[in-house]
Amino acid sequence: MVTKKSSVDPPAAPGPPKVAVRAAEKRGYGVPMEQPERADRPTPDADRPGGVLVVGDPPRRPRWRERISLTLDLIRANPTGRIALKIFIAIAGAIVVTVGIALIPLPGPGWLLVIAGLGIWAVEYHWARRLLGFTRRHVYGWTRWVTRQSLLVRVVLGSVGLVFVATVVWLSLKFSLGIDLVATAMHYLATH
Repeated sequence: MVTKKSSVDPPAAPGPPKVAVRAAEKRGYGVPMEQPERADRPTPDADRPGGVLVVGDPPRRPRWRERISLTLDLIRANPTGRIALKIFIAIAGAIVVTVGIALIPLPGPGWLLVIAGLGIWAVEYHWARRLLGFTRRHVYGWTRWVTRQSLLVRVVLGSVGLVFVATVVWLSLKFSLGIDLVATAMHYLATH
């Protein structure tokens, strides 16, 4: 059946629709093509003369991010793929976070791995996205605060950090491996 287009119909967007949208529609899922109205977005007639909102093109994302986003959309278009993606993201994030937590007491990238694990979880889970945003804001704020301080304050903060790390390493070795570094050092100093 062929239908004629009327002059009232909106013109079609140039170019083919996204692959994920086509795949979802082929499987029988309804995909809304219009963006819902949101409170944080201005309406087209928001305080503009003539009711026209002039908006420049949004900044283009890097090509690799677009490909990852497209691949994730394709996976999410299938119910089995959506569940498999959630399980995979949950396991991968848990492994990275667990390794990061295990490395926190040791010198190295423990906190970086915990934040990376949160980043992995943030791909699929909203709570992780919010927690990652909270962490980024506070780390950035802390870093800016420390860089504005005098050299003496930064040396004191660094010293406190080193004492904390040394205490955690000492307690970890003492209770997990049975090695008491303080007793060994005291014995070495007493005999030599």
